[in-house]
Amino acid sequence: MSENGIRHGLRPLPLADTTGLGRWVPWVPFIMLAVGSVTALGTAAVFGKDSPGWLTTQGVLVATAAIWSWWWTLRRPDWRSDRPRMAVHIVGRTLLAFALTWINPFFALFAWVGFLDVSEAFTGWARRVVVLGIAFTVAGSQSGGFPISTVWQAVIVVALVVVHSGIFLLFDRLEGEAKGRSEEQAATIVELERVNAELERALAENAELHERLVGQARLAGVHDERERLAREIHDTIAQTLAAALTQLQAAGSDADPDRRVQRVVRATDLVRDALADARRSVLDLAPAALDHAGLAAALEALVAQWDEEQGATASLVITGEPRDLHPEVEATVLRIAQEALANVAKHATAARVGVTLSYDDGELILDVRDDGSGFDPAAATGATSFGLRGMRQRAERLMGQLEIESRPRGGTALSLRLPALPREAVA
Repeated sequence: MSENGIRHGLRPLPLADTTGLGRWVPWVPFIMLAVGSVTALGTAAVFGKDSPGWLTTQGVLVATAAIWSWWWTLRRPDWRSDRPRMAVHIVGRTLLAFALTWINPFFALFAWVGFLDVSEAFTGWARRVVVLGIAFTVAGSQSGGFPISTVWQAVIVVALVVVHSGIFLLFDRLEGEAKGRSEEQAATIVELERVNAELERALAENAELHERLVGQARLAGVHDERERLAREIHDTIAQTLAAALTQLQAAGSDADPDRRVQRVVRATDLVRDALADARRSVLDLAPAALDHAGLAAALEALVAQWDEEQGATASLVITGEPRDLHPEVEATVLRIAQEALANVAKHATAARVGVTLSYDDGELILDVRDDGSGFDPAAATGATSFGLRGMRQRAERLMGQLEIESRPRGGTALSLRLPALPREAVA
């Protein structure tokens, strides 16, 4: 309910309070009526109302007021929640109080009770009219009693009516605002409980979502680890074993005993290297070639070894100032160079291969070119073709780019660009 509605008395009629001081409220009219009756009997002679006729009339009105209040408050307490019935009760009681005050001004004590519950029965202009009636009764008593006999008494009555009405309206407004704040606080508590319930539901949903995300991340981690192992096995162990197999096959058909022994020894070394690479792949360490040398030296050794084993001529050019970079960057460049040279040996039938490693301010660039048979990069590859896919995955893992240009019988050019992360950077 709005604040304006509260100020104008448009609030629900409260039920009778049966706890604490509230249980004594219905008895207040009887107490004030008794005090007024005793005082009126003692002062009847002062106001000239001590004749049997006046005393009888006063007694009848007191009995009527007592029965009226008993019927509407004690006999039917549930009627306090019925606004129309309360209106009848208060109007009747106010008229009886006015009649008694006309007989003796001290009965204004009973009339004053109307200020306590008028807001329970009336709103708007009706409440103002009843309040003015109660205030007029009390003011008449305080100004000397009824009837009003002089102009000055009338002026005093009007002034007192204004004072009593103003005081009542002031306190009634304060009471309404206090009740309004209580209702707003109660509504705020209800709203906070609703928000807390929604927050609890949201937290439960977030916990469930977190569990799902953790599960998905776990599955993604397993997939990434499988991809890593697949790349490592393909780029190291598989390539090394393939080279060892080539050496053994060549030894079987070589008529020169010395060359046959050399090829067997070379195949043995390659198998040892494959075993070492297998151990390093399990431990996720850098390539063996980078254990004791920088990227430039490791790449130089790789190209020289490839040139020695293959029938083509391979050369390496390094531009820029070589410097230590993050191990993951160096390992990625070396693995992609190994894969590129292995592909040339396996598929290209090339006569010349050129490898260029360029150190720029923010990039590390690897170029591998050959004059071999080439291929169509747009052509579909088989499900077991892991080489190009593995190289692209390695590059993308470090936010790099891998580009391949080739055409049938036109050679192949591979270009890798990676951020030149320093060694202390977080990969």
